[in-house]
Amino acid sequence: MQEEKYLQEIRSLIINNNADIIVRNFKNNYEDLMTKWNIGKILVEAQGGEKRAKYGSELIKKLGIILEKEFGKSYCKRNLVIIRRFYISFPIANAVRSQLTWTHYKTILPIKNENERNYYINQVILNNLSSRELIKEIKNKSFDRLSYTDKNNIKLIDSTNNLPISISDMIKDPIILETDKDLNAINEESIHKLLIESVENRYLELGTGFALVGHEYKITAYDKTYKIDLLFFNYKLNCFVVVEVKNKEVLPKNIGQIEFYTKLIDDEIKEEYNNKTIGIIIVKKKNKLVVDYYTSKDNIYLTIFKIINTNDKILM
Repeated sequence: MQEEKYLQEIRSLIINNNADIIVRNFKNNYEDLMTKWNIGKILVEAQGGEKRAKYGSELIKKLGIILEKEFGKSYCKRNLVIIRRFYISFPIANAVRSQLTWTHYKTILPIKNENERNYYINQVILNNLSSRELIKEIKNKSFDRLSYTDKNNIKLIDSTNNLPISISDMIKDPIILETDKDLNAINEESIHKLLIESVENRYLELGTGFALVGHEYKITAYDKTYKIDLLFFNYKLNCFVVVEVKNKEVLPKNIGQIEFYTKLIDDEIKEEYNNKTIGIIIVKKKNKLVVDYYTSKDNIYLTIFKIINTNDKILM
């Protein structure tokens, strides 16, 4: 039909235009970042180098007055100081990632620790975080809740978004979950729901790449049916992840239980091309004896949860 032909032509034009807009926005964003990077470089050079330059120098003040009149507040003295800091924080142009906007970078720049900056930049790229989501990650101290060893050598993701990661690069301690319900009414079932919501709403508390396979997932083996609290598949790690939640102190038998479940998944569900199944126990309170025991396990991880009431921000 002639009508269908016109429809297809119009649709094709819209699709092509939308694709062009994405490309133009991506290109314009990178050019904007590099413009600011080069301005920062000039400012540092004009002040005689990074060590000799001072944020409140007369040069930046004079340039800010002139540039603000010509190009608006984006280049006032205050913003020139931020642009200068941008160059100092990322002195190698290739370290600037086009997936981040200037707003992302302004949010990250106050962070002095290079590993911490790299972590949040990687989170933006891996999870396509908006500026608002990035602010929430920083506010919730995601970096601080990583294990100590993972904080010392965090590299920026490369231009192909390639970054070898492990579960220890993701899992936080504690895991923070938010609810508007009465904290006294929280039980294990409620925590299950909060964890599921955290994955669906991309709060990133469990990490990157988690997809829910099942809640109280049933698996039959040896003529008996078992229920796993939560079963996830992580496409970044290419493995199943068994999660058991305990609304109390962790006990030795909990380690044995999750070891059994991970082996069950490996034997009954895992394909040859999948990596070994990982087990995570999320508990209200740790037990030193159990902690000392589980650290010898290469695929079992233990962390605690904290419940935040979104109304009064009280930790449970």
